Amino acid sequence: MQGKNIPLIDCPIDYIFGEASGKVLNEYGRFPCQIQCAVYAFMKKGSARATLNITEYEFHENDFIYVKPGSFFFVQECSEDAQLSYIVFSSSFVEKNAYGMRRLSLSTRNYQPIVKVNEEQKNIIVQFSNVMEKAINSNPVMLTSDTMVHIFNLIQQTFYEMDTSSASSYQSTDRKTEIYHEYRNLVLQHYREWHQVAAYAEAMRVTVPHLCSTIKAASGHTAGDIIVDAILMEAKAQLKVTSMPIKEIAAQLGFENVAFFNRFFKSHVGVTPRAYRME
Repeated sequence: MQGKNIPLIDCPIDYIFGEASGKVLNEYGRFPCQIQCAVYAFMKKGSARATLNITEYEFHENDFIYVKPGSFFFVQECSEDAQLSYIVFSSSFVEKNAYGMRRLSLSTRNYQPIVKVNEEQKNIIVQFSNVMEKAINSNPVMLTSDTMVHIFNLIQQTFYEMDTSSASSYQSTDRKTEIYHEYRNLVLQHYREWHQVAAYAEAMRVTVPHLCSTIKAASGHTAGDIIVDAILMEAKAQLKVTSMPIKEIAAQLGFENVAFFNRFFKSHVGVTPRAYRME
């Protein structure tokens, strides 16, 4: 089925294929959302700047993009001329056919969502997109869920092969960058219960001063700010997308009481959680 909009949270059916303009993509800039589906996209024109989990990325023409299920996604800015082809697989579809997804996750130690494609790879992606569009428009019943399993596996494998072969793929080049990637991954796993840099330093078996100076040198951000960004990303998503009581959101994010969470949120966002939800 061809869709006009990328699903905000999850795909209501097994898959949706379509195109999105810069105007549609900017709708994701209203607030962070935690995407439950798997999103594969190709930037045909224009550019965008977005935060994925706690890292900001720039997307440009000829970028092949993969957003993993469970990722927090927030568009900072998108050019009006942007045009994106995408295919989205629902969380239930991914769960039923997750063998390849697990393989991809294990194969990409430092997950990066962007692959810079060359001209030959671009032509393959464009031709694939055209074939999909023709098949959907002319005879949608051809692309059953069983058929889409094979396409799902093919897309995963294609992204993995392009990622590992591309000279422009993001790779760790020194020890500082490796430590930053390890720290970032740990934060994404433990930000709900570990709010202090010391906990991560202990897990990584380094001193707090060494960890802080390394993270600052590798990323330009402080180690503490990265933890704060992760907490705020989920807090904002929960406040906007769910009706969960603020007290429960605070507890889920590891705050002992809602008053402390309110002070934390307001000090970083400028408004209380309740005011942010009501905006």
